Amino acid sequence: MSAEKLSFEDFEPGRRFLLGPKLVLAEEIIEFASEFDPQPMHLDEAAGRASILGGLAASGWHTSAMLMRMMADSYVLNALCEGAPGIDLMEWRKPVLAGDTLQGHSSVLEARPMRSRQGMGIVKFRHAVENQRGELICLSENSIMIRMRPQQDTSMSSELPA
Repeated sequence: MSAEKLSFEDFEPGRRFLLGPKLVLAEEIIEFASEFDPQPMHLDEAAGRASILGGLAASGWHTSAMLMRMMADSYVLNALCEGAPGIDLMEWRKPVLAGDTLQGHSSVLEARPMRSRQGMGIVKFRHAVENQRGELICLSENSIMIRMRPQQDTSMSSELPA
């Protein structure tokens, strides 16, 4: 029997979920960049060292994708999530270099029932990701739509059997 999935009611403001750790490999930086952001500093170590980034660096979009994967592994795949209406904040503070290990946390900022959809709530999160030196590399905020627990009918009939 599998554990019950997290519902809207489980995401109280102040709750934190750990993210990572995630080792960033040169091969995945190059693979992501080759398909989605083929700038020299994301494709070649020498070009990365010659840039202001200081080495083969993950694209900011790759950093965002790694954050999403860490969120999925931490809580999204174990929750009654129904998607997200968008991103409120995405800051790439420091470059993510090949060989870095990322970790961090997602914190619930607020949770409110949706007026437009019965049985669903909006949970706003702040995500902070650091490298192995404790440097903040990414800060993000977004909301996720999460289903509420089904309401149990606890009313009892007042009629006696005939």
